[in-house]
Amino acid sequence: GASANNLMMQFQSDLLNVPVIRPANTDTTALGATYLAGLAVGVWKSKIEIAKQWKINKHFKPKMKSVTRNTLLANWIKGLKQATV
Repeated sequence: GASANNLMMQFQSDLLNVPVIRPANTDTTALGATYLAGLAVGVWKSKIEIAKQWKINKHFKPKMKSVTRNTLLANWIKGLKQATV
């Protein structure tokens, strides 16, 4: 669900200041279980073979200015402290 939201993915990239890559198949929990089962029974020979199945849907690169990022993170930390008191 959430990874389909472009705004959320861009915001994560901006706040973390790292690129975020959204895969073509976002249902990775079920897919991961399927890949592990397939490895166990020989459908795939290796993790490398499985990795070749992975396709990129979209790249999100950090665009936020560091001043904005630092302000947002400071406010987040302040909010967490207030919520846990």
